[in-house]
Amino acid sequence: MKISLVIHGPEVIDSGEAEIVLEKLSSLGKVKAELCGTMGKTAILDAGLENVIDISRHLKPSACIEFFFETSDLVCLLNRGKTIETGRVFGSKVTSRLKEPDKKPLVHIESPGFPSGKLIPLNKKAGSCIEKLSEVLEIPAEKPLPFYNPISIEICSNTGKTRVNREISGVLPGENIFVNGIVIGKALSSEIKIISENGFITAIEGGEIKDHGLEKLHNYEKRNPVDLVGAWIKSGDIRRNDSSLPDAKKQNAVARKSGSTSRAGTGRVVPGKVVLIDHAAENTYELVSGAELAITVGDDTTAIAGDILYRLGIPIIGITDGDCDNVTCEPKTFPGSVILRLVPGSDDIVGERVKQELLKGQNSAVLENLFAFKEDVLKLAEPLTEAVFGY
Repeated sequence: MKISLVIHGPEVIDSGEAEIVLEKLSSLGKVKAELCGTMGKTAILDAGLENVIDISRHLKPSACIEFFFETSDLVCLLNRGKTIETGRVFGSKVTSRLKEPDKKPLVHIESPGFPSGKLIPLNKKAGSCIEKLSEVLEIPAEKPLPFYNPISIEICSNTGKTRVNREISGVLPGENIFVNGIVIGKALSSEIKIISENGFITAIEGGEIKDHGLEKLHNYEKRNPVDLVGAWIKSGDIRRNDSSLPDAKKQNAVARKSGSTSRAGTGRVVPGKVVLIDHAAENTYELVSGAELAITVGDDTTAIAGDILYRLGIPIIGITDGDCDNVTCEPKTFPGSVILRLVPGSDDIVGERVKQELLKGQNSAVLENLFAFKEDVLKLAEPLTEAVFGY
């Protein structure tokens, strides 16, 4: 039997649950596992599982499931929610996005390391294998939640605008609310609804809006609309578990990429590719392919992307202005990096100038001298720089 395991988030990796589930499923057939989510990829690198779990693609869980429907006899979704209940809601949401939800048996494995962990059939065909899976995984099976769609769309009678309402589950009061990797607000209750009109977010019911975050999301004066239906939305920390690397793995991570990356700050003439990560930390792995140096714009982007790039052995030039939402704990930074602390409200201005003046309006470039590029960035930012931190 061909079994595909879709793994969501870093928690099941950090806890060791994914390895245990993989081992047990292997007794039933050939297993192929793939990870969904940026920080989950980081957890896999930390655990040294990149040759066991595929992290080469950047798919949402529903898209990954649909891909595996074409090649597998059984598909399992592995997740560890903040609570069992929010985990169950997550599985129901993923299923609601499938075009053909009954194409192959689909089973949700929720929080298998907890005594309250559950095995949940997500379609009718799952009934044929749920009993055997429950026996092998030693997890009790239960009935699925009724499928529901957290998104509603309506036309406002007063304005004629298209209003999208999107409910967010599993939120705890005080948590940050992310849309496409940008913090747009903070939760004041456990029941959150984000509302947009014609692609522009106008309210967060049960929470408060962070105005500067919305400005970033809609690209300032360009006022780009956002598809709230298809947007990546998350609440809380980017990675809930302690992501400290054991010494052996830390040494392996730092040595993962050697050569010109660590020499870009030595004063030598070092050619290479530089990429710009501007408020898009969730796409870091895709953006930095082949890069020797990355420019990160924004405090949270610098923290998240810098932590990821530490694992890949890529130094950064971080452009920040002190507007940090503490989205990750104790982020790591690769040696040779430089982080600029600018006057408040100026990181986006300098980031745009770097793109237009030094990268010719592009998000990446192959340069003859990375060290000279660093010096150019420092010089360009100097009038607005309050402090420079070297690593």
